Amino acid sequence: MLRQLSSYALMLTAAATLSACGGQSGDAAKPAATGSASSAAAPAKDGNVTIMNVSYDVMRDFYKEYNPLFEKEYAAKHGGAKITIEQSHGGSSKQALAVANGLKADVVTMNQSSDVELLEHKGLIQPGWAAKLPDNAVPFTSTTVFLVRKGNPKGIQDWNDLIKDGNQIIIAHPKTTGNGRYSFLAAYGQALKANNGDEAKAKAYVAAFLKNVPVMDNGGRAATTTFVQRGIGDVLITFENEANLAAREFGKDKFEIIYPKYSIKAENPVAVVDKVVEGKGTGAVAKEYLDYLWSKPAQELAASLYLRPSNAEVLAANKDKFPAIETFRANDVFGSWDEIMKKFFKDGGVFDEVNKK
Repeated sequence: MLRQLSSYALMLTAAATLSACGGQSGDAAKPAATGSASSAAAPAKDGNVTIMNVSYDVMRDFYKEYNPLFEKEYAAKHGGAKITIEQSHGGSSKQALAVANGLKADVVTMNQSSDVELLEHKGLIQPGWAAKLPDNAVPFTSTTVFLVRKGNPKGIQDWNDLIKDGNQIIIAHPKTTGNGRYSFLAAYGQALKANNGDEAKAKAYVAAFLKNVPVMDNGGRAATTTFVQRGIGDVLITFENEANLAAREFGKDKFEIIYPKYSIKAENPVAVVDKVVEGKGTGAVAKEYLDYLWSKPAQELAASLYLRPSNAEVLAANKDKFPAIETFRANDVFGSWDEIMKKFFKDGGVFDEVNKK
């Protein structure tokens, strides 16, 4: 029996209900906190304000704890003024499209730059957004790992084990989620390295990889639900923080995490949505909200939830949580995110070419 469900587990339970018919889930463009999108306005005369953070689905847990930290900090700095922070979570690309189509996000906190760049191309975010915050606007990072069932019954240790006959892989959909894209690019990138840059052999590997995928969910949290609660698959390919939270919440006696020898570095950029905050008069508040992600309390919170903090001191203090792993940056191997999206994930790209189902 699973132990009593925590808030994380309850979220998975709700997602399981939504995804039971066809493996689809997520709440893109759906505010999930106090207030409503229409209530968001410029700061009132008493200093009270509402902002919306549109984020990707596996960051529910972080922002659930981060927002109260910031609310307390905001009140202390602004004479007790109250800030209300609305949240919206879903597959990262769906979330970016929702903002592009009118969801009034003051800030976006995504898991890859392409989703922020989409909003830049739409004129919602000004060019140069990455330079306006430390670390190219990436407060913490993650990497792609394997979550397997306790005892690792299929003996999965590295990428080549995934393509063996009979091994079922669970991933989020690479065309709709950053989690899925990182999983696909991690698989492709390691195959390139193993085959000395041979693109044909890399494509053959990911074709075999996708052949072993029985279902692709429209969000990283939905993929976790499919593996953890619906019991489908032998291995879940997901972010390190999501794998650790799933193992922690549902018991180390039920799952274990496998670190491949070589994987991808997942960078999680954040940005103010300039056009929205200009209309609402919330630019300074939105910037303050993002700036606080680099504070020591926020960085320590990130580490506690298995996100690799950008603060070197906090990272060193939590080194036991983060095994050493050789990683590569998507941009260093594949080019800009515009180039990556065009080559791999646009209609007719590499993903469509190798996904024969």
